[in-house]
Amino acid sequence: MKYLLLIMLFSASTSFNAWANDEQNDELMLTIFLKHDQSKNLSEIKEILNNANFYKHFPPEGATVESWKVMMGIGQVVTLRFPAALLPKVNLSIERYGWKAYSTEFYPTYDLYPIVKEEIKKARTNN
Repeated sequence: MKYLLLIMLFSASTSFNAWANDEQNDELMLTIFLKHDQSKNLSEIKEILNNANFYKHFPPEGATVESWKVMMGIGQVVTLRFPAALLPKVNLSIERYGWKAYSTEFYPTYDLYPIVKEEIKKARTNN
């Protein structure tokens, strides 16, 4: 948890540099790997999630799902956007309702594509 906090702080400062025009932005993005326990089949995982009311609690209110993908052989990859103050609720919603179904990894995330898109545009117009 200590390392997650350090990564979050580093990533947040990087993100804020990318969002220099919006200094009031207190949102975070977090990518969560919901890693499948391959000793359980899909029906068993769904039963655990249903019994825990996982989808009732995750994502918590105030968090927006940016993407929710399946990574075959790994599990599910969920990227959320939410106010920084909601971080404890996001964490608890996984700990309380998802841990029997999944092992998890958390990665602070930010959207680099607008910057990359501009770099691509510049590179292609300066032939």
